[in-house]
Amino acid sequence: MKMQESHLFTRFARHAIICAALLLAVSCGGRKKAAPAVEQERSFPTISVPTAYTEPAERIEYLINHYWDEYFAGSGRTDSARIIGVPKARVEQALANYIAVLNEAPLPQAQKSVAHLFDQIAAKQVADTSQRVYLAMTETVARYLYDPNSPLRDEDLYLPFVQKMAESPLTKEEMRTAYRYEAQMCALNHRGSIAPDFIITLRGGIQVRMHSIKADRLILFFSNPGCQNCKEIIDALKSDKIVQEMVSYGQLAIANVYIDEDLKAWRDYMPIYPKEWLNGYDAAHILREDQIYCIRAIPSLYLLDADKRILLKDAPLDRLLKAL
Repeated sequence: MKMQESHLFTRFARHAIICAALLLAVSCGGRKKAAPAVEQERSFPTISVPTAYTEPAERIEYLINHYWDEYFAGSGRTDSARIIGVPKARVEQALANYIAVLNEAPLPQAQKSVAHLFDQIAAKQVADTSQRVYLAMTETVARYLYDPNSPLRDEDLYLPFVQKMAESPLTKEEMRTAYRYEAQMCALNHRGSIAPDFIITLRGGIQVRMHSIKADRLILFFSNPGCQNCKEIIDALKSDKIVQEMVSYGQLAIANVYIDEDLKAWRDYMPIYPKEWLNGYDAAHILREDQIYCIRAIPSLYLLDADKRILLKDAPLDRLLKAL
């Protein structure tokens, strides 16, 4: 079945053409001045895939390669409410749609597209230094792809963007060190790499190597006792029928790992954790101190395959469930 771009994008109206007419009237022997033109808001351009591209993979590649072309070719001002003349909310919706399509493409292809997006932002800023498009767009992309609270966060997609931000002359000098650190952290444990092994200490002192856990899929769930978001994830995983079936048949294992030091709080919270999970803690504190996983916020979810290869990294729950 051919993939229609309408399945991938929220449709927006095309840019409205401004037709200003000068209304002239004669009064007291003179003419009234023309009414000043009012700058109208642009709509985010609709992307059309040429009919020559018939395969879904070809269509996705075309979409992510040309998604922003017409937008950056347009004109308009950049301020707190608009970015290049388009209302900020529409730009953010367009970015969310773009990220959704990136997730359908192979990772190297998606990363190349994100790097190209940065180049387009920078070129637009250089072409018109009065604009604030660089600051507005880089902040928006970072918020969507890197903020721990973003439901669309993806460090693998953010990596090529932040690498370019760290070296761009358009970036303030005092920010470059921070961006280089972010790039270093995002480069850890990319999708497709083997997850670093570590020891999980279970209640009673039994120790298990993460790599020794046998299952077709393994969820690494880094959590804290008393964390409300963690409790919501626990409840969601417990109530999901597919997750429960996979766990019962041994196809899926869930390792719930505590990385901090208050073991009394962890033990007191044990009745909340499902008994069929591997509930343990990092006694050696290598996860927190050695940053082999760069756990930026709790909760954090990873999905691994049978060979402990990373399928999803710090993934939002709904994305992980969809993958399962």
